[in-house]
Amino acid sequence: MNLPQDFTKRMQDLLGAEYDDFIKSYERDSFGGLRANTLKIKYEDFKRLMPFTLTPVPWCKTGFYYEKDERPGKHAYHEMGLYYMQEPSAMSVAELADVQPGEKVLDLCAAPGGKSTQLAAAMQGNGLLVSNEIHPARCKILSQNIERMGIRNAVVTNETPQGLAIHFMNFFDCIVVDAPCSGEGMFRKEDEAVKQWSLDNVKMCGERQDEILDEAVKMLRSGGRIVYSTCTFAPTEDEECVHRFLERHPDFEVVKGMDFDGFAPGKPEWGADDERVKDTHRLWPHKIKGEGHFAALLVHTGEELPTLDFTGKKKKAVKILDKEKERLYADFIKDTLQEEPAGEKVLFGDALYVMPMEMSLKGLKVLRPGLHLGTFEKKRFEPSHSLALALKPEDVKNTFALSATEEEAGRYLRGESFVTEQGKGWTLVCIDGYSAGWGKVSNGMLKNHYPKGLRK
Repeated sequence: MNLPQDFTKRMQDLLGAEYDDFIKSYERDSFGGLRANTLKIKYEDFKRLMPFTLTPVPWCKTGFYYEKDERPGKHAYHEMGLYYMQEPSAMSVAELADVQPGEKVLDLCAAPGGKSTQLAAAMQGNGLLVSNEIHPARCKILSQNIERMGIRNAVVTNETPQGLAIHFMNFFDCIVVDAPCSGEGMFRKEDEAVKQWSLDNVKMCGERQDEILDEAVKMLRSGGRIVYSTCTFAPTEDEECVHRFLERHPDFEVVKGMDFDGFAPGKPEWGADDERVKDTHRLWPHKIKGEGHFAALLVHTGEELPTLDFTGKKKKAVKILDKEKERLYADFIKDTLQEEPAGEKVLFGDALYVMPMEMSLKGLKVLRPGLHLGTFEKKRFEPSHSLALALKPEDVKNTFALSATEEEAGRYLRGESFVTEQGKGWTLVCIDGYSAGWGKVSNGMLKNHYPKGLRK
Protein backbone atom coordinates (compact mmCIF):
# COMPACT_ATOMS: atom_id res chain seq x y z
CA MET A 1 0.00 0.00 0.00
CA ASN A 2 1.33 3.42 -1.00
CA LEU A 3 0.77 5.60 2.06
CA PRO A 4 1.21 9.39 1.87
CA GLN A 5 4.77 10.41 2.69
CA ASP A 6 3.71 13.19 5.05
CA PHE A 7 1.57 10.65 6.92
CA THR A 8 4.32 8.05 7.33
CA LYS A 9 6.85 10.67 8.43
CA ARG A 10 4.51 12.00 11.09
CA MET A 11 3.64 8.52 12.34
CA GLN A 12 7.33 7.59 12.54
CA ASP A 13 7.98 10.70 14.64
CA LEU A 14 5.02 9.92 16.90
CA LEU A 15 5.50 6.18 17.38
CA GLY A 16 9.28 5.81 17.43
CA ALA A 17 10.12 2.16 18.19
CA GLU A 18 6.49 1.10 17.60
CA TYR A 19 6.46 2.39 14.05
CA ASP A 20 7.69 -0.84 12.41
CA ASP A 21 4.89 -2.89 14.03
CA PHE A 22 2.39 -0.21 13.06
CA ILE A 23 3.41 -0.10 9.41
CA LYS A 24 3.44 -3.92 9.16
CA SER A 25 -0.25 -3.93 10.11
CA TYR A 26 -0.98 -2.55 6.63
CA GLU A 27 0.30 -5.82 5.15
CA ARG A 28 -2.44 -7.77 6.94
CA ASP A 29 -6.08 -8.07 5.96
CA SER A 30 -8.67 -6.03 7.81
CA PHE A 31 -11.13 -7.78 10.12
CA GLY A 32 -14.80 -8.25 9.30
CA GLY A 33 -17.28 -7.72 12.11
CA LEU A 34 -20.99 -7.97 12.76
CA ARG A 35 -23.14 -7.14 15.75
CA ALA A 36 -26.25 -8.97 16.95
CA ASN A 37 -29.41 -6.86 16.92
CA THR A 38 -30.88 -7.64 20.33
CA LEU A 39 -34.00 -5.64 19.46
CA LYS A 40 -34.99 -8.59 17.28
CA ILE A 41 -33.12 -11.61 18.62
CA LYS A 42 -31.78 -12.66 22.00
CA TYR A 43 -28.01 -12.99 22.30
CA GLU A 44 -28.06 -16.73 23.04
CA ASP A 45 -30.52 -17.40 20.21
CA PHE A 46 -28.29 -15.40 17.87
CA LYS A 47 -25.24 -17.53 18.66
CA ARG A 48 -27.29 -20.69 18.16
CA LEU A 49 -28.92 -19.63 14.90
CA MET A 50 -26.06 -18.02 12.98
CA PRO A 51 -24.46 -20.23 10.29
CA PHE A 52 -21.13 -18.36 10.44
CA THR A 53 -17.89 -18.97 12.33
CA LEU A 54 -18.05 -16.22 14.93
CA THR A 55 -15.48 -15.04 17.48
CA PRO A 56 -16.45 -12.47 20.15
CA VAL A 57 -15.16 -8.90 19.92
CA PRO A 58 -13.75 -8.28 23.44
CA TRP A 59 -15.02 -4.71 23.85
CA CYS A 60 -18.55 -5.22 22.50
CA LYS A 61 -20.99 -7.53 24.30
CA THR A 62 -22.89 -8.28 21.09
CA GLY A 63 -20.04 -8.00 18.56
CA PHE A 64 -18.34 -10.78 16.61
CA TYR A 65 -15.60 -11.30 14.05
CA TYR A 66 -16.47 -13.52 11.09
CA GLU A 67 -14.16 -15.46 8.79
CA LYS A 68 -12.82 -13.81 5.64
CA ASP A 69 -14.40 -16.31 3.23
CA GLU A 70 -17.90 -15.92 4.72
CA ARG A 71 -20.47 -13.51 3.26
CA PRO A 72 -22.96 -12.54 5.98
CA GLY A 73 -24.04 -9.50 3.95
CA LYS A 74 -25.63 -11.86 1.41
CA HIS A 75 -27.71 -13.83 3.90
CA ALA A 76 -31.45 -13.45 4.52
CA TYR A 77 -30.72 -12.76 8.20
CA HIS A 78 -28.95 -9.55 7.16
CA GLU A 79 -31.95 -8.34 5.18
CA MET A 80 -34.16 -9.11 8.19
CA GLY A 81 -32.02 -6.96 10.48
CA LEU A 82 -30.85 -9.73 12.81
CA TYR A 83 -27.38 -8.20 12.72
CA TYR A 84 -25.51 -5.14 11.54
CA MET A 85 -22.17 -5.45 9.76
CA GLN A 86 -19.74 -3.08 11.47
CA GLU A 87 -16.00 -2.58 11.72
CA PRO A 88 -14.97 -4.02 15.13
CA SER A 89 -13.11 -0.96 16.44
CA ALA A 90 -16.12 1.25 15.67
CA MET A 91 -18.21 -0.87 18.06
CA SER A 92 -16.25 0.60 20.99
CA VAL A 93 -17.88 4.03 20.68
CA ALA A 94 -21.46 3.09 21.56
CA GLU A 95 -20.14 0.80 24.30
CA LEU A 96 -18.32 3.79 25.80
CA ALA A 97 -21.56 5.81 25.67
CA ASP A 98 -23.23 3.18 27.91
CA VAL A 99 -26.73 4.46 27.14
CA GLN A 100 -29.65 3.20 29.19
CA PRO A 101 -33.33 2.54 28.39
CA GLY A 102 -35.38 5.71 28.84
CA GLU A 103 -32.59 8.18 28.04
CA LYS A 104 -32.69 10.88 25.38
CA VAL A 105 -29.77 10.26 23.03
CA LEU A 106 -28.40 12.09 19.99
CA ASP A 107 -26.14 10.56 17.36
CA LEU A 108 -25.01 13.78 15.74
CA CYS A 109 -23.05 12.46 12.71
CA ALA A 110 -24.89 9.17 12.33
CA ALA A 111 -24.65 7.81 8.75
CA PRO A 112 -24.56 5.05 7.75
CA GLY A 113 -26.03 3.99 11.08
CA GLY A 114 -23.69 1.57 12.85
CA LYS A 115 -23.50 3.52 16.07
CA SER A 116 -27.17 4.57 15.99
CA THR A 117 -28.36 0.99 15.64
CA GLN A 118 -26.01 -0.07 18.46
CA LEU A 119 -27.31 2.72 20.69
CA ALA A 120 -30.89 1.74 19.85
CA ALA A 121 -30.26 -1.88 20.84
CA ALA A 122 -28.94 -0.73 24.22
CA MET A 123 -32.04 1.43 24.72
CA GLN A 124 -34.35 -1.53 24.00
CA GLY A 125 -37.10 0.65 22.53
CA ASN A 126 -37.37 2.94 25.57
CA GLY A 127 -36.48 6.64 25.37
CA LEU A 128 -35.69 8.81 22.36
CA LEU A 129 -32.90 8.41 19.82
CA VAL A 130 -32.33 11.27 17.38
CA SER A 131 -30.11 10.10 14.52
CA ASN A 132 -28.83 13.01 12.46
CA GLU A 133 -26.87 13.27 9.24
CA ILE A 134 -26.11 16.50 7.41
CA HIS A 135 -25.67 14.97 3.91
CA PRO A 136 -29.06 14.11 2.31
CA ALA A 137 -27.93 11.02 0.37
CA ARG A 138 -26.19 9.55 3.41
CA CYS A 139 -29.21 10.43 5.54
CA LYS A 140 -31.39 8.21 3.33
CA ILE A 141 -29.00 5.30 3.89
CA LEU A 142 -29.13 5.98 7.62
CA SER A 143 -32.94 5.92 7.56
CA GLN A 144 -32.92 2.61 5.65
CA ASN A 145 -30.69 1.01 8.26
CA ILE A 146 -32.88 2.31 11.08
CA GLU A 147 -35.80 0.63 9.29
CA ARG A 148 -33.96 -2.65 8.64
CA MET A 149 -33.04 -3.06 12.31
CA GLY A 150 -36.67 -2.65 13.43
CA ILE A 151 -36.04 0.46 15.56
CA ARG A 152 -39.21 2.03 16.94
CA ASN A 153 -37.92 4.98 18.99
CA ALA A 154 -35.70 6.83 16.50
CA VAL A 155 -36.26 10.15 14.74
CA VAL A 156 -34.00 10.65 11.71
CA THR A 157 -33.07 14.25 10.92
CA ASN A 158 -31.14 15.86 8.08
CA GLU A 159 -29.82 18.93 9.91
CA THR A 160 -26.71 20.95 10.62
CA PRO A 161 -25.44 20.80 14.20
CA GLN A 162 -26.38 24.47 14.49
CA GLY A 163 -29.94 23.75 13.39
CA LEU A 164 -30.33 20.97 15.93
CA ALA A 165 -28.80 23.09 18.71
CA ILE A 166 -31.48 25.75 18.29
CA HIS A 167 -34.17 23.11 18.66
CA PHE A 168 -32.74 20.89 21.43
CA MET A 169 -31.17 23.20 24.02
CA ASN A 170 -30.12 21.32 27.22
CA PHE A 171 -32.11 18.30 26.07
CA PHE A 172 -30.03 15.12 25.70
CA ASP A 173 -28.60 12.80 28.34
CA CYS A 174 -25.93 11.53 25.94
CA ILE A 175 -24.58 12.81 22.62
CA VAL A 176 -22.34 10.74 20.35
CA VAL A 177 -20.11 12.79 18.07
CA ASP A 178 -18.42 10.40 15.66
CA ALA A 179 -16.88 13.35 13.91
CA PRO A 180 -16.03 13.67 10.22
CA CYS A 181 -12.26 13.21 10.15
CA SER A 182 -9.25 12.62 7.90
CA GLY A 183 -9.89 8.86 8.01
CA GLU A 184 -6.32 7.71 8.64
CA GLY A 185 -7.55 4.75 10.65
CA MET A 186 -9.40 3.42 7.60
CA PHE A 187 -6.45 3.44 5.16
CA ARG A 188 -6.24 -0.37 5.31
CA LYS A 189 -9.91 -0.72 4.33
CA GLU A 190 -10.59 2.24 2.06
CA ASP A 191 -8.33 3.32 -0.79
CA GLU A 192 -10.36 6.49 -1.19
CA ALA A 193 -9.35 7.63 2.30
CA VAL A 194 -5.69 7.44 1.22
CA LYS A 195 -6.33 9.43 -1.96
CA GLN A 196 -8.18 12.22 -0.15
CA TRP A 197 -5.68 12.63 2.70
CA SER A 198 -3.53 15.74 3.13
CA LEU A 199 -2.07 17.76 5.98
CA ASP A 200 -4.38 20.62 5.01
CA ASN A 201 -7.38 18.31 5.31
CA VAL A 202 -6.24 17.20 8.78
CA LYS A 203 -6.10 20.84 9.88
CA MET A 204 -9.52 21.57 8.36
CA CYS A 205 -11.04 18.52 10.06
CA GLY A 206 -9.70 19.67 13.44
CA GLU A 207 -11.33 23.07 13.04
CA ARG A 208 -14.63 21.52 11.98
CA GLN A 209 -14.56 19.11 14.92
CA ASP A 210 -14.17 22.03 17.33
CA GLU A 211 -17.27 23.66 15.85
CA ILE A 212 -19.33 20.48 16.02
CA LEU A 213 -18.39 19.83 19.66
CA ASP A 214 -19.32 23.38 20.63
CA GLU A 215 -22.79 22.86 19.17
CA ALA A 216 -23.12 19.51 20.94
CA VAL A 217 -22.46 21.19 24.30
CA LYS A 218 -25.52 23.39 23.80
CA MET A 219 -27.75 20.33 23.45
CA LEU A 220 -26.54 18.48 26.55
CA ARG A 221 -28.42 18.52 29.84
CA SER A 222 -26.57 19.34 33.05
CA GLY A 223 -24.55 16.29 34.07
CA GLY A 224 -24.86 14.71 30.63
CA ARG A 225 -22.08 13.14 28.60
CA ILE A 226 -20.56 13.46 25.15
CA VAL A 227 -18.69 10.62 23.47
CA TYR A 228 -16.27 12.08 20.92
CA SER A 229 -14.67 9.71 18.44
CA THR A 230 -12.69 9.65 15.21
CA CYS A 231 -11.16 7.03 12.95
CA THR A 232 -7.87 8.89 12.62
CA PHE A 233 -4.44 8.92 14.31
CA ALA A 234 -3.82 12.66 13.92
CA PRO A 235 -3.25 14.35 17.33
CA THR A 236 -4.80 17.53 15.86
CA GLU A 237 -8.10 15.66 15.64
CA ASP A 238 -7.66 13.54 18.77
CA GLU A 239 -5.72 14.56 21.92
CA GLU A 240 -5.29 18.15 20.77
CA CYS A 241 -8.99 18.38 19.95
CA VAL A 242 -9.92 17.14 23.44
CA HIS A 243 -7.43 19.58 24.99
CA ARG A 244 -8.91 22.48 23.03
CA PHE A 245 -12.42 21.40 24.06
CA LEU A 246 -11.51 21.29 27.76
CA GLU A 247 -9.93 24.73 27.53
CA ARG A 248 -13.11 26.15 25.99
CA HIS A 249 -15.39 24.20 28.34
CA PRO A 250 -13.81 23.89 31.80
CA ASP A 251 -17.06 22.46 33.18
CA PHE A 252 -16.28 19.12 31.49
CA GLU A 253 -13.93 16.34 32.50
CA VAL A 254 -12.55 13.29 30.70
CA VAL A 255 -13.69 10.00 32.24
CA LYS A 256 -11.94 6.73 31.47
CA GLY A 257 -14.66 4.30 30.49
CA MET A 258 -13.00 1.20 29.03
CA ASP A 259 -9.98 -0.97 29.72
CA PHE A 260 -9.32 -3.84 27.34
CA ASP A 261 -6.16 -5.58 26.19
CA GLY A 262 -4.62 -3.56 23.38
CA PHE A 263 -6.44 -0.32 24.20
CA ALA A 264 -3.89 2.45 24.69
CA PRO A 265 -4.35 5.65 26.69
CA GLY A 266 -4.19 9.04 25.03
CA LYS A 267 -0.81 10.75 25.13
CA PRO A 268 -0.58 14.08 26.98
CA GLU A 269 2.53 15.00 24.97
CA TRP A 270 0.33 14.88 21.84
CA GLY A 271 -2.25 17.16 23.47
CA ALA A 272 -0.33 20.26 24.68
CA ASP A 273 0.95 18.28 27.72
CA ASP A 274 -2.58 18.16 29.09
CA GLU A 275 -2.60 15.26 31.56
CA ARG A 276 -6.39 15.00 31.28
CA VAL A 277 -6.16 13.45 27.82
CA LYS A 278 -4.51 10.30 29.17
CA ASP A 279 -8.02 9.02 29.96
CA THR A 280 -8.99 9.03 26.29
CA HIS A 281 -8.75 5.79 24.30
CA ARG A 282 -6.64 4.89 21.30
CA LEU A 283 -7.19 1.72 19.28
CA TRP A 284 -4.14 0.85 17.18
CA PRO A 285 -4.28 -1.70 14.31
CA HIS A 286 -0.98 -3.28 15.45
CA LYS A 287 -2.35 -3.90 18.96
CA ILE A 288 -5.91 -5.12 18.36
CA LYS A 289 -7.98 -6.94 15.74
CA GLY A 290 -9.50 -3.81 14.27
CA GLU A 291 -8.79 -0.52 12.53
CA GLY A 292 -7.50 2.73 14.04
CA HIS A 293 -9.88 4.61 16.33
CA PHE A 294 -9.92 7.28 19.03
CA ALA A 295 -12.61 7.93 21.64
CA ALA A 296 -13.14 10.20 24.62
CA LEU A 297 -15.92 10.27 27.23
CA LEU A 298 -16.57 13.90 28.18
CA VAL A 299 -18.83 14.41 31.19
CA HIS A 300 -20.47 17.70 32.08
CA THR A 301 -19.88 18.74 35.71
CA GLY A 302 -21.02 22.36 35.79
CA GLU A 303 -24.19 24.41 35.92
CA GLU A 304 -26.88 24.14 33.26
CA LEU A 305 -26.34 26.20 30.14
CA PRO A 306 -28.75 29.05 29.30
CA THR A 307 -31.69 28.11 27.11
CA LEU A 308 -32.84 29.87 23.97
CA ASP A 309 -36.39 30.32 22.74
CA PHE A 310 -37.11 28.89 19.31
CA THR A 311 -39.56 30.24 16.78
CA GLY A 312 -39.71 28.64 13.38
CA LYS A 313 -42.01 27.48 10.61
CA LYS A 314 -44.26 24.66 11.63
CA LYS A 315 -43.65 21.33 9.92
CA LYS A 316 -46.60 20.11 7.89
CA ALA A 317 -47.73 17.38 10.23
CA VAL A 318 -51.23 16.45 11.29
CA LYS A 319 -51.68 14.72 14.63
CA ILE A 320 -55.40 14.00 14.30
CA LEU A 321 -56.72 11.61 11.63
CA ASP A 322 -60.04 12.26 9.96
CA LYS A 323 -62.84 9.76 10.59
CA GLU A 324 -62.21 7.77 7.42
CA LYS A 325 -58.47 7.34 8.04
CA GLU A 326 -59.11 6.55 11.69
CA ARG A 327 -61.53 3.81 10.63
CA LEU A 328 -59.13 2.32 8.08
CA TYR A 329 -56.30 2.26 10.59
CA ALA A 330 -58.49 0.84 13.37
CA ASP A 331 -59.67 -1.94 11.03
CA PHE A 332 -56.05 -2.83 10.23
CA ILE A 333 -55.16 -2.99 13.92
CA LYS A 334 -58.21 -5.13 14.74
CA ASP A 335 -57.61 -7.57 11.87
CA THR A 336 -53.79 -7.78 11.97
CA LEU A 337 -52.14 -6.81 15.27
CA GLN A 338 -52.59 -7.95 18.85
CA GLU A 339 -52.44 -4.33 20.02
CA GLU A 340 -51.85 -0.86 18.60
CA PRO A 341 -48.22 0.39 18.64
CA ALA A 342 -47.77 2.84 21.51
CA GLY A 343 -46.95 6.49 20.92
CA GLU A 344 -48.29 9.66 19.38
CA LYS A 345 -49.63 9.18 15.85
CA VAL A 346 -48.59 11.80 13.32
CA LEU A 347 -49.54 12.03 9.65
CA PHE A 348 -47.06 13.32 7.06
CA GLY A 349 -48.98 13.55 3.82
CA ASP A 350 -50.58 10.10 3.54
CA ALA A 351 -47.86 8.38 5.61
CA LEU A 352 -48.71 7.52 9.21
CA TYR A 353 -45.98 7.42 11.87
CA VAL A 354 -45.91 6.90 15.60
CA MET A 355 -43.48 9.22 17.40
CA PRO A 356 -41.36 7.88 20.27
CA MET A 357 -42.36 10.73 22.56
CA GLU A 358 -44.43 13.88 22.45
CA MET A 359 -42.19 16.50 20.90
CA SER A 360 -42.23 19.36 18.43
CA LEU A 361 -40.72 18.95 14.98
CA LYS A 362 -41.08 22.63 14.10
CA GLY A 363 -38.38 23.90 11.80
CA LEU A 364 -36.48 20.60 11.54
CA LYS A 365 -35.65 18.71 8.36
CA VAL A 366 -37.07 15.35 9.36
CA LEU A 367 -36.63 12.26 7.20
CA ARG A 368 -38.28 9.83 9.62
CA PRO A 369 -40.32 11.16 12.58
CA GLY A 370 -40.53 7.77 14.28
CA LEU A 371 -41.79 4.33 13.31
CA HIS A 372 -43.48 4.35 9.91
CA LEU A 373 -46.73 2.44 10.40
CA GLY A 374 -47.99 2.59 6.85
CA THR A 375 -49.65 4.67 4.15
CA PHE A 376 -53.24 5.52 3.37
CA GLU A 377 -54.03 4.50 -0.19
CA LYS A 378 -57.42 4.65 -1.91
CA LYS A 379 -59.88 3.47 0.74
CA ARG A 380 -57.31 1.22 2.43
CA PHE A 381 -54.37 1.28 4.84
CA GLU A 382 -51.15 -0.29 3.55
CA PRO A 383 -48.77 -1.31 6.37
CA SER A 384 -45.10 -0.42 5.92
CA HIS A 385 -42.07 -2.66 5.67
CA SER A 386 -40.70 -0.71 8.66
CA LEU A 387 -43.60 -1.90 10.79
CA ALA A 388 -43.12 -5.51 9.70
CA LEU A 389 -39.45 -5.47 10.70
CA ALA A 390 -40.28 -3.91 14.07
CA LEU A 391 -42.79 -6.65 14.91
CA LYS A 392 -42.36 -10.09 16.44
CA PRO A 393 -44.53 -13.12 15.62
CA GLU A 394 -46.41 -12.76 18.92
CA ASP A 395 -47.38 -9.18 17.97
CA VAL A 396 -49.61 -10.25 15.08
CA LYS A 397 -52.62 -12.47 14.51
CA ASN A 398 -51.36 -14.25 11.39
CA THR A 399 -47.86 -15.44 10.46
CA PHE A 400 -46.46 -17.35 7.51
CA ALA A 401 -43.40 -19.43 8.37
CA LEU A 402 -40.41 -19.91 6.06
CA SER A 403 -36.92 -21.29 6.58
CA ALA A 404 -33.70 -19.48 5.68
CA THR A 405 -33.02 -21.80 2.74
CA GLU A 406 -32.65 -20.46 -0.78
CA GLU A 407 -35.76 -22.41 -1.75
CA GLU A 408 -37.97 -20.58 0.75
CA ALA A 409 -36.32 -17.35 1.97
CA GLY A 410 -34.78 -16.78 -1.46
CA ARG A 411 -38.18 -17.00 -3.12
CA TYR A 412 -39.67 -14.50 -0.67
CA LEU A 413 -36.79 -12.02 -1.02
CA ARG A 414 -37.18 -12.18 -4.80
CA GLY A 415 -40.85 -11.22 -4.50
CA GLU A 416 -42.49 -14.56 -5.35
CA SER A 417 -45.94 -15.56 -4.09
CA PHE A 418 -46.82 -18.71 -2.11
CA VAL A 419 -49.75 -21.12 -2.04
CA THR A 420 -51.38 -21.26 1.39
CA GLU A 421 -54.50 -22.52 3.14
CA GLN A 422 -54.41 -19.69 5.69
CA GLY A 423 -57.22 -17.19 6.11
CA LYS A 424 -57.22 -13.96 4.16
CA GLY A 425 -55.62 -10.67 5.15
CA TRP A 426 -52.29 -9.15 6.12
CA THR A 427 -49.79 -11.75 7.32
CA LEU A 428 -46.34 -11.33 8.83
CA VAL A 429 -43.85 -13.45 6.91
CA CYS A 430 -41.27 -14.90 9.30
CA ILE A 431 -38.02 -16.65 8.43
CA ASP A 432 -36.82 -19.06 11.13
CA GLY A 433 -39.21 -17.32 13.53
CA TYR A 434 -38.14 -13.70 12.87
CA SER A 435 -40.02 -11.07 10.88
CA ALA A 436 -38.97 -10.49 7.27
CA GLY A 437 -41.88 -8.53 5.75
CA TRP A 438 -45.54 -8.61 4.80
CA GLY A 439 -47.65 -10.85 2.70
CA LYS A 440 -51.38 -10.62 2.01
CA VAL A 441 -53.50 -13.76 1.69
CA SER A 442 -56.38 -13.97 -0.75
CA ASN A 443 -57.96 -16.93 -2.58
CA GLY A 444 -55.38 -19.45 -1.37
CA MET A 445 -52.36 -17.34 -2.32
CA LEU A 446 -50.01 -15.22 -0.23
CA LYS A 447 -49.20 -12.20 -2.35
CA ASN A 448 -45.67 -10.98 -1.67
CA HIS A 449 -45.35 -7.42 -0.30
CA TYR A 450 -41.59 -7.42 0.15
CA PRO A 451 -40.54 -3.97 -1.19
CA LYS A 452 -39.65 -4.08 -4.89
CA GLY A 453 -36.56 -1.92 -4.32
CA LEU A 454 -35.13 -4.51 -1.93
CA ARG A 455 -35.83 -7.65 -3.95
CA LYS A 456 -32.85 -9.80 -4.93
